[in-house]
Amino acid sequence: MRLAVLALTAALLMLPLRSGQGAPGESAPPLHFAIDLPPYGNEFLRTDDIAAHLVLRSGREPRLIAAFPAGDSGVGIWFEATAQPAHWHVLTAPQPLRTRDARGRMLRGFSVELGIDCARLRVREALLSSVRVLRTYESEGHAPASVHALAEVGGRRIRWSRDRLDGAAGYALALEALDDARIDTDGAISTTARALHLKLSALSGEPALHPLGGAELLRPDVSDRVESSQGAQVLSFLSYREKFLAGSWRFDTYFGRDTLMSLLLLRSVLEPAAIESGLRSVLQRLSDGGEVAHEETIGEFAILSRLAAGEPARAVPIYDYGMIDESFMLAPLAAQYLLVGGTARARANAFLASPDGAGQSCGAALVRNFLQVVAATAAFAHHPGAEHLIGLKPGHRSGDWRDSPDGLDGGRYPYDVNVALVPAALRAIANLLDSGVLDPYLKAAGARDALRPARSQSLAWGRLAAPLFGVRLAAASARARVATYAQALGIDAAPALAALPSSELQFDAIALDAAGHPLPVMHTDVGFTLLLDLPAPEALERLVAALLRPFPAGLMTPIGLLVANAAYAGRQTQAHFSSRAYHGAVVWSWQEALMIAGLDRQLQRRDLTAALRRQLERARAALWDAVEAVGALRSSELWSWSYHDGHYQVQPFEAAGLRDESDGAQLWSTVFLALRQLSASRRR
Repeated sequence: MRLAVLALTAALLMLPLRSGQGAPGESAPPLHFAIDLPPYGNEFLRTDDIAAHLVLRSGREPRLIAAFPAGDSGVGIWFEATAQPAHWHVLTAPQPLRTRDARGRMLRGFSVELGIDCARLRVREALLSSVRVLRTYESEGHAPASVHALAEVGGRRIRWSRDRLDGAAGYALALEALDDARIDTDGAISTTARALHLKLSALSGEPALHPLGGAELLRPDVSDRVESSQGAQVLSFLSYREKFLAGSWRFDTYFGRDTLMSLLLLRSVLEPAAIESGLRSVLQRLSDGGEVAHEETIGEFAILSRLAAGEPARAVPIYDYGMIDESFMLAPLAAQYLLVGGTARARANAFLASPDGAGQSCGAALVRNFLQVVAATAAFAHHPGAEHLIGLKPGHRSGDWRDSPDGLDGGRYPYDVNVALVPAALRAIANLLDSGVLDPYLKAAGARDALRPARSQSLAWGRLAAPLFGVRLAAASARARVATYAQALGIDAAPALAALPSSELQFDAIALDAAGHPLPVMHTDVGFTLLLDLPAPEALERLVAALLRPFPAGLMTPIGLLVANAAYAGRQTQAHFSSRAYHGAVVWSWQEALMIAGLDRQLQRRDLTAALRRQLERARAALWDAVEAVGALRSSELWSWSYHDGHYQVQPFEAAGLRDESDGAQLWSTVFLALRQLSASRRR
């Protein structure tokens, strides 16, 4: 770390302006809340034109990160390892801070007083840049040389500041030693007391976002009921007129999949203005060919990406279209909102006619996506072989929400896309076409005729895709694999073995490989099928029974529904789906919500036997028990587990071989706000 010693008279522009100066005057009320997920503490602040998330990591390697939704920007300090684990304490609530840089440009952020129970800390690294730069440094230990800032030490303060790489207003970060603490020129902070008392100031110059205010976000009857709940606070912090944030701190910007799935599951509790803001953010980012953008690269990371490509330093957003699932999620949400959700025809027409933010109407943008969906799915409808399913794009090892390198076990054709999302998208397009709501946007030559096959293609996909993913194992083979896997994990195998069927075991593969062979990893993606389709009763019974057996026969544990189980696969696959794999034997909160919402939908059917209905209700009750068992953790991204003395214990997620961590706030983990209204009847 480079240091420069400055006189006390050096200009340290950390003087706060009056609250509200420079604020765009949003109607959203001030917001401050905390989420404690040891070893991480999380403080969230949003007021006027400031939104910030402070993440404090305790332990042997203390760390402070401030993430700002504005520009997906952030600042962070990593400290050298301490002799003993050190624990942070927030001594005062974060206070909004506005100041100006040396050129008079506005910087926005916060200040907060902190305590840590050690007498000495030494700064190892400080970074001021994009959250994605901080994310990479945390997981891989390196950052571009161009973003490093010179540390300025003067008196009892250490400060870093710099412009953005294109010369725009940048970032500022400062630590001030309070009480008798001091800061040496080598970045060492020390005190004669047992604990350090510090003041942190963190600022970003990126343009502020506009929060969705209370009246724009949740319906009044829902807001009155859940206003002070953690889920509502997280949702409010992540919701802006420009876009919904996928999560914080690591995914502090737009992700298409997260937006679409969250809106689909939250639709019953959101105001129309919020749903339309989210839909418009997706439509604005469509490719020319109608594909939904997976992720946006903005702020300084966009500049870094352009510089690496030999282009000028510009912060113009870059959109990633490498995923295959998101393009099939848009139509189901659009149909639910415009046709099923009670939206008045006049409002639906007004939304479709409104600008999408990219030079077209929302209706025209939707049609562009629908044309892409119908064209991409025609081949399988006419020639139903695995080679005509929707496969990963060339050069990609992932393409759906299981977007880690081993998330699909090397598969090419994911279950969720081909069995659930494609048929649902085609049905939704056909329903929208039949409704007439799209008529003003079908004037382009051949558009109506091009969309007309959607209905017949949906029937073909619904009938012919699922059988390709079937896995069948003889009872003896299934029992042997479960027993061996349980022994390897140190888990009591008895409950799992008792739950296995005496006859053949059947479940659906997570994906097909390039040759069309099913990969025998059990998974939660059948939740998409439960939410978006109405399987035959016998298929429904098989799906639910397979999933909710105790792990490792199925996916159920007392601390949550695991998103994958490789008990029936080989040892190499099992290593890829461990409890330290991002999409392995871990719990993702939103996948539990997806499953509960799917079960709720199936329980609305009238063609179920009494026995099957009781099975679904037991499954829903077991899922709710698991959700409630982890408390506040349900608003985070994911978690892992350990097993001791016959019991599962929740563990924070830490990826094997990396320093990845779970987000403290995740958009699609807030969807329990919509499911909670059913809680009173969940044990009937």
